Amino acid sequence: MTLDSNLITLILYAALAGAYLLVCPALVYAYLNLRWYVASSFERGFMYFLMFFFFPGMILLAPFLNFRPKRRQIEV
Repeated sequence: MTLDSNLITLILYAALAGAYLLVCPALVYAYLNLRWYVASSFERGFMYFLMFFFFPGMILLAPFLNFRPKRRQIEV
């Protein structure tokens, strides 16, 4: 009985850690990519809060993501 309880607890902790370190930061990155240049001041403060709150996961995902600004199209 305690083995099942310990296994369930371990699985729950692993799921929460995976969500905190991988899933939520990926969603935050997607949100930032969509709204960065059009956000209001309140929304920008919320973005900074999300970056601070999910900072460990952001560091884990940062080497694999590239959010450079898009190249401008100059018409002649």
